[in-house]
Amino acid sequence: MNTIHNNLDQVRQSICQFERKYARPAASTQLLAVSKTWPATAIQEAYDAGQRAFGENYVDEAVDKIQALANLQCEWHFIGHLQSNKSRAVAEHFDWVHTLDREKIARRLATQRPAHLPPLQCCIQVNIDAEESKSGVLPEQT
Repeated sequence: MNTIHNNLDQVRQSICQFERKYARPAASTQLLAVSKTWPATAIQEAYDAGQRAFGENYVDEAVDKIQALANLQCEWHFIGHLQSNKSRAVAEHFDWVHTLDREKIARRLATQRPAHLPPLQCCIQVNIDAEESKSGVLPEQT
């Protein structure tokens, strides 16, 4: 068994232990494997070991991997800060955006999402303390 497979097995066992410890339903936690900087071959190995959800935050690198692995049924998550000039690629290739931090990006993603794809799933980043050093929309803007 390869290292990626072993590592995934260990993480999954830990997740199951924590689900039991905290009385969560079995299999209620999803593992998101952050695959940024890893080559497509490593993602293929993780996929072969049962991993389906992958997180990326370098758009250009991710699109290359997504295209190289298009024959797989992966769920792709964009997990970094999204610049407006990269929004079209994210709208066209990803299933999730975890860091939606401003209305401008939300509107761009909505208009740039191809009609043949399911809706893009988004997590809105909320700056609850209104700290200028942090990204995210203010609570009243959500």
